Amino acid sequence: MPATRTPSRPPAPAARPALSAREAQALRDALALRQRVAAGETLTPAEVTALRTATAVATRATGTAARRPPARAPGRRPAPRTTTRGRVRQKAKRATEPRTGSSWSTRLGVVAMSALLLPAAASLVLSGGDDTGQDGALDVTSLALTAQGTLLERAGEYRQLEKEVASRTAELQDARTAEQAARTQVATERAVVGSTAADLYTSTPVERYPLLGLDVRDASATSDVLFSQALADKADRALEIAVVRAERSAVVLEAATGRVAAAASAVEDVTARAADVLATVRAEVDGLSTEVTARLAALGSIPASGAQQERNQQAMARWQDYLGQLAAAGIEPPSAAELTDLTDLPSGLSPALDAGGQPVPGVAWAVIGNKPVTVLPAETVAAVSAALSQLGKPFAPATSGPDTYDCGGFTAASWLLAGYAVPTTPQDQWATGAAVPLADLQIGDLVFAPGGRDVGIYLGNGDVVGSTANSYQVAVRSVDAGATATRVTLPAPATPNAALPLDARVGNCGAIPPAPGTVDPSWGGFSNGRIPGDTLCALGVHRHALRCDAAASYSLMDDAFQAAFGSRLCITDSYRSYASQVSAFARKPALAAVPGTSNHGWALAVDLCGGINVAGSPQWNWMWVNAPRFGFVQPDWAAPGGEKPEPWHWEYGYIS
Repeated sequence: MPATRTPSRPPAPAARPALSAREAQALRDALALRQRVAAGETLTPAEVTALRTATAVATRATGTAARRPPARAPGRRPAPRTTTRGRVRQKAKRATEPRTGSSWSTRLGVVAMSALLLPAAASLVLSGGDDTGQDGALDVTSLALTAQGTLLERAGEYRQLEKEVASRTAELQDARTAEQAARTQVATERAVVGSTAADLYTSTPVERYPLLGLDVRDASATSDVLFSQALADKADRALEIAVVRAERSAVVLEAATGRVAAAASAVEDVTARAADVLATVRAEVDGLSTEVTARLAALGSIPASGAQQERNQQAMARWQDYLGQLAAAGIEPPSAAELTDLTDLPSGLSPALDAGGQPVPGVAWAVIGNKPVTVLPAETVAAVSAALSQLGKPFAPATSGPDTYDCGGFTAASWLLAGYAVPTTPQDQWATGAAVPLADLQIGDLVFAPGGRDVGIYLGNGDVVGSTANSYQVAVRSVDAGATATRVTLPAPATPNAALPLDARVGNCGAIPPAPGTVDPSWGGFSNGRIPGDTLCALGVHRHALRCDAAASYSLMDDAFQAAFGSRLCITDSYRSYASQVSAFARKPALAAVPGTSNHGWALAVDLCGGINVAGSPQWNWMWVNAPRFGFVQPDWAAPGGEKPEPWHWEYGYIS
């Protein structure tokens, strides 16, 4: 049986220095400014000065406590056990150094200066300097708030670097394209020079210098010789021009190659900085105690209504009970790196085993009392606590916090606060994740609903937490039958996982498309394809038009699509007159409807392009989830798996 780790007895607290009312108020103001920094705001010079003043107060108030960590203070883990972690923290220190000229430099500099001093001083102010039993709770809460703000700051910095990586990568691609064009030009110019030079090399002296062919005895040939010489001179000039062009192309190629090298170096540099930020976050969460991470889980959650709130609370209670169990036994979750080698686990831990007696990668066991308890990596603990702290936040498509989330954005944001960058869509998260059997689910695993369009974080006991379009909020729900899972802390697969089979009945993030009512297509007394043009409303694209209520809804849907993708809906077909139906049927008898029966003849159907015409694409997924909000649906026969799949075909209400 592995032995449990027991906490060392903390030394008796030193007498706390008394603070004046002015100093206490300064610290309260500094904490408020600290929270604004964590939220991504830029402080004014006066506010930065105020925060620095408060830090000086914190230095006086805490004395040497800020320089000498306690043996086992509530908010900090024991000293690092490995030199590897020390190297990580050195990287973390480098990552927090301010950069001149950046709006981030002020914020990061302030955070780096105050991250350690303000929590300790704040605990003095919040507790009023009284050593009561409540002090510990206040200390842990202030430390949890500070840790949350710091992690959010790091996440914001990483997102900025992520954007910079994308920008630099685009520049690198442009540079490579220009280099290839220059390389092609050089090859072309050199080929011209080479072929011309080869012709000259194989030519006779008279062919090279026609004047040598002049003969005083043959005056009639003089004009031909002079003409040949003129051609030779022209060829010489052309060769000289070709040589100059080749030389210039070589210079252009050299410059283009230099730009590629510079762009590649820039990508490498920004990528390394982003990796350092993630390493810093992992080192920081590894340094948090279970008391602080348990308190983190309760920060920021919003009450839900009815039975959902009870379920959320039950999941929260189970999580905090688990962390409390570890804390009471003196067990601090190790880093994920410390759990990679199952033959060399930290003292007191042993490999976790599945039902077949095989080791479970990424987690370990400890013994509390007389039974084994799963010990998760510190990063997983931080990710789950971050996820639970967002309970009740509203769902919104294509968002990743901090106020609203979609399903992929929620799981990505939660794990980013633990030092892992995962993609923001469920499909990409599945493709790049280390798949684990559903029977071996562990807390913190990403769980994907059938079809791979919805994802949440496993909480144990058959529950996941995620931002779902079904209830439009971050909530706890059950694992779906037939779900799949990945483990974030394990290495990514060498090749992406195969895409999950599409479930056309469910939209993105668990959205269940509403069922628009059926419509009577024979409106206005007009027959199919014989609707007068002056009774229709234009869609603003070419000659496309629909019935006016459908056109109004299409316009609203177009606006929503543009907000999501930055471009208007791409449309290829709308109202189709009888004459147009006859023409289409003559051109495509196997595809087009019999004239007078086309759904387009009622001015209630559209064919779309721009990605919507490909089932499973981001644009088609968006339509599947959002089109019903505007009255448009894809009939069963046109949906994936239908009788005649046409992902581009959408109708205003069910008309077929």
